[in-house]
Amino acid sequence: MLLCDRKVKGENAGETKMTNEDRLESRRDKGRTQIIEAARKLFSTRGFHQTAMSELATEAQVSVGQVYRLFKSKSDVILAIVQDDIDDKSTQMMELVEGVRSGGMEPVEAFTKLAYVTLNEEDEALTFEILAEGHRSLPVAEAIQTICARYREILRELAANARPGLSAKSLDAAEELLLACMFGISHSQLSSPRLSVDEIATQTARMIMGALSALD
Repeated sequence: MLLCDRKVKGENAGETKMTNEDRLESRRDKGRTQIIEAARKLFSTRGFHQTAMSELATEAQVSVGQVYRLFKSKSDVILAIVQDDIDDKSTQMMELVEGVRSGGMEPVEAFTKLAYVTLNEEDEALTFEILAEGHRSLPVAEAIQTICARYREILRELAANARPGLSAKSLDAAEELLLACMFGISHSQLSSPRLSVDEIATQTARMIMGALSALD
């Protein structure tokens, strides 16, 4: 009877330990999310270098120690933001690719939706901060290059489906065109465009299709 009691107690202790670990992991995830959201706000409004870690902690409602436990530096915070954005944008873009692959979506519709998503990015100021930091920080620059590499693969496939039979060199050119287009229109609001977001997205897709048809 005593042996059984010991076994049960041991099992319960293991369950308690696992529960505590889960709770700790949950607190870490919550803290990370709060810090990243605070960083998005402060880096956009105040600037990357003008935001102190203590201000980041205050905005995130966590301790400065917790910030440093999760992120060694502000550059690491930027990297976390970039990684989250890579995952989100890649998921959205792959949905468009799958739609075209399956025949459920015409290429022009995919390009229209891609332009629309790009135009509706909310962190325009933050993007400029990240790009600027990429010129100063090698890890941030490498993260941006990773984004571009992943986007290039997806954009290349969209171009290949929109215009079957394109040569490898023409697909290289299509990658450059589409990537430049995404970067450009994502910052178009600063130029006070004459067209609405819907109009820009529609016309951008039509021009992309026209440009692809001109390639050999």
